[in-house]
Parts: sequence; structure tokens; C-alpha cells
Amino acid sequence: MCGIVGAVAQRDVADILVEGLHRLEYRGYDSAGVATIDTQGELQRVRCVGKVQALKDALAQSPLSGGTGIAHTRWATHGEPSERNAHPHVSCETIAVVHNGIIENYQSLRQMLKGKGYEFTSDTDTEVIGHLIHDLLKTYDSLREAVQAASSQLEGAYGMAIMDKRHPESIVVARSGSPLVIGYGLGENFVASDQLALLPVTRRFSYLEEGDVAEITRQSVTVFAKNGERVERAIAESSASHDSGDKGPYKHFMAKEIFEQPQALQQTLEGRIKGGMVLDSAFGEQASELLPNIEHVQIIACGTSYNSGMVSRYWFEELAGVSCNVEIASEFRYRRSFVPKNSLLVTLSQSGETADTLAALRLAKDMGYMASLTICNVAGSSLVRESDMVYMMNAGVEIGVASTKAFTVQLAALLMLVVAIGRHKGLDKAKEQEVVQGLLSLPAKIEQTLTLDKEIEQLAEEFADKQHSLFLGRGSQYPIALEGALKMKEISYIHAEAYAAGELKHGPLALIDAQMPTIVVAPNNELLEKLKSNIEEVRARGGLLYVFADKDANFQSDETMKVINLPHIDELLAPVIYTVPTQLLAYYVALIKGTDVDQPRNLAKSVTVE
Repeated sequence: MCGIVGAVAQRDVADILVEGLHRLEYRGYDSAGVATIDTQGELQRVRCVGKVQALKDALAQSPLSGGTGIAHTRWATHGEPSERNAHPHVSCETIAVVHNGIIENYQSLRQMLKGKGYEFTSDTDTEVIGHLIHDLLKTYDSLREAVQAASSQLEGAYGMAIMDKRHPESIVVARSGSPLVIGYGLGENFVASDQLALLPVTRRFSYLEEGDVAEITRQSVTVFAKNGERVERAIAESSASHDSGDKGPYKHFMAKEIFEQPQALQQTLEGRIKGGMVLDSAFGEQASELLPNIEHVQIIACGTSYNSGMVSRYWFEELAGVSCNVEIASEFRYRRSFVPKNSLLVTLSQSGETADTLAALRLAKDMGYMASLTICNVAGSSLVRESDMVYMMNAGVEIGVASTKAFTVQLAALLMLVVAIGRHKGLDKAKEQEVVQGLLSLPAKIEQTLTLDKEIEQLAEEFADKQHSLFLGRGSQYPIALEGALKMKEISYIHAEAYAAGELKHGPLALIDAQMPTIVVAPNNELLEKLKSNIEEVRARGGLLYVFADKDANFQSDETMKVINLPHIDELLAPVIYTVPTQLLAYYVALIKGTDVDQPRNLAKSVTVE
């Protein structure tokens, strides 16, 4: 969601900060701002609504100087998008603060601070942080101590960076529920909510833990744990590509990431398969000890990751013979649930910082789960650090808000986990080798599917005037229909629903008419004949059908049904392949609609608040 960048250096840092914000645009935002302390010790600030480019243009007219600064892209939670609500927020022309997250008790703090004479100029929860710290500095000797004291009064989630013009040599940062990473340079140091923001200036990073407060100067970074004791956080060298944020020859990151899926799948499989077997070590050092004892799998995820978990439920129960539940993280957190014996908790998250999923993991640690595993794409993220076992997706940086390659890689990772657990539950060795060979064939199969690009682009033109759509699938293709509908609504703003095709007669048929396109995913499996009957139900009511079908499924295009044939694929692996045409369809419909493909309205890439 919101992005934070901060720097303490001998050189002017405004350009570094704005470039960092530009590299965080993928997270989703509605306004941006930057503040620095100049050589005269004065606090300067520029804020604006809209894109980072608007901030760059404003700074070209009113440049900011100074070696200490903080910057922010805001995704509105309290107060409409406007310049007055944009960060950084300032208290008494002295303290500047940027903040990710939500302060749940801001109303009571606001009333208390108003009683002390503080004036509020925004509608945000963030402004209370600056005034609270300014007030506490009347009692405490240093900004770091005041921030620690303020942290004990703040309820909710936050990652924040604060600077005081009376102490221009440092920035103080604090983390509770919202990620922060420290970047280490030569005679300069940095902070951000994502290391991607800092790759142009450093490759050495450490991650703050829950409750940490850190003081950052040009020469040092000092970290204090929640109990106030000084601690050391490990510094690691990042292998992330400096140009990860470049689109290359593509118009949008989403298109780039759709076409990167074969490569991403190759990367996730590399080094994890040997001799026709999935290696237990793919899931961490403890895996060989833990996997044989698993009798139940509980998957926790949100959005696209939830849909991938839904697919894997079919696999776990069919192949591994292990029961599997899949639950939305925000629902799991707030209900009492039963934990079966020897249960493995699996969390799915591209970013590793999804607030509800992370909270669910922490809750589960006290519920009696045998162990936890995260399938994640970001090394050093909170889910990675706090899980017992880790499967790193190695999909490469995903910038587009609407996840594509992370979804297909999650599916591959989950199928590998199914095989690894199934081996200890009696899965036939020949069947394991068959599945492994199928996994290894996926990159080529997706390459083949991507050749349908132009055909799907032409198909998308028929959606130009449509406002609603219906996606259908059966069995393990039902979650693929869910994912297709999610992509369509995310980036084209067309209302899209997904149903298990057998549910048509139980309500959705009432929606069918010539203005309601129905998109069907139809592999050649044991449910095909039943799915064909469902398709006829739509045709009989004047519906217009678009069918992504196995080339051997014997569908023919006519006036009421457009068929796009996909390469034949084993039923088990079909969900991975059939998601690709729905991604392409959503992308090209969004282009026709003229929406912001990579940064759709109201959405954010990394959802770090409830």
C-alpha cells in the first residue's frame, strides 16, 4: 500500500527520495509528498494529489535541498485524497512524519492533543503521530526516546519515519505491523517500506522486527527492540535486479509479467526436483522431519492467493490423501476454529506482508498447529521470517497490482508440496514422476498458450460496451473462474462474477442475456460433458459464450459461441494453463476500456492494513 522512503546523507536527497517513490508506484496510492531539512535547518515540504510525476513537476518549480529527508505515497484510509491529507505531516513547523498503516485510537489521541492546544489541518490518523511526538519531546531528551514513548500509546498498525529540524542529522523509524527495511550506504543510510525503492543507492539491507525503533544517521543505524534494549539486525546483500522496475518492451508491467510466466516457472522449479522427485529441502531445513507427520493442511490467504489455495485443495485430497481447508485470512482471524491433529498451516502471499495473513499466522502459533509454512515471493518479508518453513517462489519482482505470474508460481509450488506430502502418504512413485514431468513441461505449455495473444486481443474488442460478465468452471477449474473474474473486475472495472457451472440453475441463470458475456474454462476432463450441458443452458437463454477449451474437446464456434482452443494438458495441470487466457482477456479488455492497468483505482499491491 503506501510507500515510505527516507535518507540521511551528505548530498541533497530529494531526487533520491522521489526516485524511490517512483519505484514504489506499483503499491497503489493517490497522493505523494516529500520533506527535507535544508542547510539552514528549516523544514521544507512539497505535496500533491496524483502521480509521482506530478510531484516531480512541482519540485522542478520549487526544488528542495538538504541531506535529510522523508517521502511518501499515500493510499487513503482516513480523509479523501487531497493535498492537505497527503504526507508528510508536520507538527509546529518542527516535526515531520510519514506513516503506513492505521492508528486505531487516533480519535482519542486527537481529542487529547486538541486539549493541549494542537491544531489539526488534515483528516488523517497520521497527523496525531507528529503532534504526539512533539508533545512528548517536552518530556524526553531525544527524538528516539519520544518515538519509543509514542509507540507505546499508538494502537493499530504502523511503519513510520520521523525527523526533527532541531536534530537534522538523523531520522527515527518505528515498525509495528507494517514493514520497514534499512538500506546501508557509504557515509549515508536509508529507510523504505520496500527494498526495491533503494536499489539504485544500495544493495545492503536489514529488516526491522515487530516493535523495533531505529535511529538512522549518516554513519550509523542503531536499533532498539520493543523492550527498549539495543539489538543487532542481520544485514544481507540483495540479489534483486536494479532494473526490476523496468517494463522493457511492454506497455505495462502486467503484460510483462504475464509473458514472464514461463521463465518464472522455470525459476521456481530449478534446484527443487531431482531424479523425478520433489526434494523435501525445497520447503526448508525442517521439512524432511515435518512432512511425514502431516495429516491435515490449513491454507490461509487473501485475494489471488486464496484462489490458488482453492485449486490446491483438490490436489491435496486427490493425490496426497490429506484433508485440506482453505480460508480467507480476514475470516480465519475472527472465528474460533478447530485444529485437527498434526496440522500444517500454509500461508500464501506474494509480498509476505499481507496484514491479515500475517496476523493469522501469529494467531495460529498459539492454536496448536504442528508447524507453519509460507509460500512467498519476497525474501526477508515478515511471513518468511516468522514461519517455520519457507518456499521462496523465485518468480522475480511483480509490479502490477493485479497478480499474474505469482499466481501460476503459487500453483506450481502448491502442487510440489502436495507431491512431497503425498510421498509419505503412499503416493505411487510412478504417479509422482508423472506429476513431476508435468511440472517440468509447464513453461513450454504456457509459451504455447501465450501464442494465442493476438486472438484473445481481437476477442476483447467484443467487451468494449459490456458492464457485466460471468465466469464458469467446474472442479479445480472453478477457482480459475474465480481468478478470471477477479482479474476482469480489478483492471477493467467490468463487474464480474464466477460460479461453479453446476450452480447455474440455482440463481445465476436469471442474469443471462445477450449483454452478459459468459466466459467458460473447459479442459478435456471427466466433467466436460456436464460442463457442455451447462453451456447449453446459457445458449438456450440467449447468452453469448466465450469458451477457452482443450483442442480435443470438440467445441465449434458459431454465432452465439466463440471458442479459443488451448493445447492439450493433463487434467491435474490444466488449472495452471487455463488461467493464462483469462489474464490476457482481462488485460486487453482493460486496454480497450482505457483504465490504469498497472495501478487500478482504489487498489494496492501490498495490503498492509486490515
